[in-house]
Amino acid sequence: MKKSLIICLLALTFIMLCSTNLSAQKFRGLDKSPMDAAAFPASYKEANKAIRIIYSRPQLKDRDLSSLAPNGKVWRTGANEAPELTLYKDMHLGNTLIKAGTYTFYVIPGDKEWTAIISKDINVWGAYSYNEANDVARLSVPVVSDEESLEAFSIVFDEKNNVINMHLGWGTTRVTVPFTK
Repeated sequence: MKKSLIICLLALTFIMLCSTNLSAQKFRGLDKSPMDAAAFPASYKEANKAIRIIYSRPQLKDRDLSSLAPNGKVWRTGANEAPELTLYKDMHLGNTLIKAGTYTFYVIPGDKEWTAIISKDINVWGAYSYNEANDVARLSVPVVSDEESLEAFSIVFDEKNNVINMHLGWGTTRVTVPFTK
């Protein structure tokens, strides 16, 4: 009986030591460019999504957009990891059919137009390992300006005339990337 009591006390001590170590776990602070997602349809209650993008939202913080997303250079379209674009249905970007699946979404900014790029590469940090040979589709889209300035890079979707538009906005720059069903 004495042995059983000692074994039980040792087991309880071990459990308490393990519990103490678990509660001492250190968690990092909030990300400076938090991850976000946009989808169409936008309602979280809608189960039949057509498209979704997961991206990080950098802030301007008194910086110029052209220094954060330079013209003529491939940009990860946000911060941190390159955005993960999921098409739940086959769609077209311009004349190119893109099969349902998960891709990486990049852009090449310009003064008058941006080039939208869908790449078959996934799980990519930034645009450092971007490889044009892995592009699935590219489309040049016009740039417009808006009076309202957005501090955080933002993406939203809407639908008009059977086209799902992915709107990118940062500062006063606005770009629309059309996907057709």
